[in-house]
Amino acid sequence: MVTSTGGQGPLEGAVIAVAGAAGPAGRATLLRLAEAGAVVVGSDANPERLAEAVDAARYAHGGATVIGETVDLLDLDQTREWAARTEKEFGRVDGVVHLVGGWRGCSTFTETDLADWDTLHKLLIRTVQHTSLAFSEALERSGNGRYVLISAAGASKPTAGNAAYAASKAAAEAWTLAMADGFRKAGGEGGPRAAAAILIVKALVNDQMRAERPNAKFAGFTDVTELAEAIAGVWDRPAQEVNGQRLWLTPKP
Repeated sequence: MVTSTGGQGPLEGAVIAVAGAAGPAGRATLLRLAEAGAVVVGSDANPERLAEAVDAARYAHGGATVIGETVDLLDLDQTREWAARTEKEFGRVDGVVHLVGGWRGCSTFTETDLADWDTLHKLLIRTVQHTSLAFSEALERSGNGRYVLISAAGASKPTAGNAAYAASKAAAEAWTLAMADGFRKAGGEGGPRAAAAILIVKALVNDQMRAERPNAKFAGFTDVTELAEAIAGVWDRPAQEVNGQRLWLTPKP
């Protein structure tokens, strides 16, 4: 389990980019990072929802620097421009949180629609590839950079109806671990100057989901506020300790 010590700490003044910032997990993460004193730069494909999420974080934490940018993360050049613009404007980039999500599934393995794979490949793999490539060098320059991927327990134990989703998550994990190995090698004997880590949940739950399904138990689900706390906690630990690690927020399957 990963927890944050709270307060200002290592996130005070840090510059964190959040990809997929407009969903429930993104909103919770913007709030938590702003509370910790970070400069937060969120991106999302939905500009209206992104503006709402940014405004909510600003309102909750007066004086916090929270901005939103509409970036097509399926376009590597746009993603690189976002990374360069962020570093130029704020002088550094100390973190990238990857919250771009999506799910497709079916009842049985043979019913798998390969069109679902095409969709999930874009959402869950390509956006990881582009953000990691675009921000990797800036994270190393930070001296305390973190790349945080949110993954699912199903990647380690796929079920018949979740082949496309589980395979996409597993590929994203492998890509992130390769990034971590790059940080390890670049750090040499002194240890990595940045870290790539994976937070693993069974699934996420938020207040709206509970309101819509008051009788549901959501057993084993991680609340988005708990996820946001765990994300902040990745900076509480040394890069060498979290680099290349799968950090479980749910029991291992």
